[in-house]
Amino acid sequence: MNGHKSWRARVWRDLDADRTGMLPFVFEDGMGFQRYVDYALDVPMYFVYRDGKYINALGQSFRDFLKGKLPALPGEVPTLSDWADHLTTIFPEARIKQFMEMRGADGGPWRRLCALPAFWVGLLYDQTALDAAWDLVKGMDAQTRDELRIGASDDGLQAEAGGIKMMDLARQAVAISHAGLTARGRGGAGGLVPDETHFLNALQDSLESGQTPADELLARYHGDWQGDLTQIYADYSY
Repeated sequence: MNGHKSWRARVWRDLDADRTGMLPFVFEDGMGFQRYVDYALDVPMYFVYRDGKYINALGQSFRDFLKGKLPALPGEVPTLSDWADHLTTIFPEARIKQFMEMRGADGGPWRRLCALPAFWVGLLYDQTALDAAWDLVKGMDAQTRDELRIGASDDGLQAEAGGIKMMDLARQAVAISHAGLTARGRGGAGGLVPDETHFLNALQDSLESGQTPADELLARYHGDWQGDLTQIYADYSY
């Protein structure tokens, strides 16, 4: 309807460039927590929370705050809580706080709620899968990675950038995740389910059909809904 498979992702592309988007340095040699801290220290501040009130520190430097030279609170130095607050004002595609947040996905229908965390667990919680996932992306340059991010929001599984087809990349990523969940071997349903791979079934369905949830919604909108968007509440609310 608006030319984008994810309008949320499109909106994020026009927000504050100092605190959003991809972080090219995370793909470089030497990436570690210190590199992320250095990045976060250089993101302009929004506020300091004191005594139940938000104090405007827009555009000021957390490095100055560490030195007691923050214009908004002269002479004061930050607490650990101030640092935690500052980290919540940073919105890259993957954000590190006390855990790693994968922020790029939209919410989806009920049957897909467990697919997203299962996908990431399969990639990240098994070393062999993690190595295979790194092999998928380590040869890409920053431009290709960003074009794939944009392509995903515009064209979904039909996107292509730098000679890489999104469908091929998605198939490989889901297969790696499937192998990771199999190796992890965390069963459920009282032992009736041997592992968590069944949570990926919704993603497998998309790969087989070539249709993302956005494609399915568009088909419904132009089909049986006959352009009546209010039907989304009856059919997709939960």
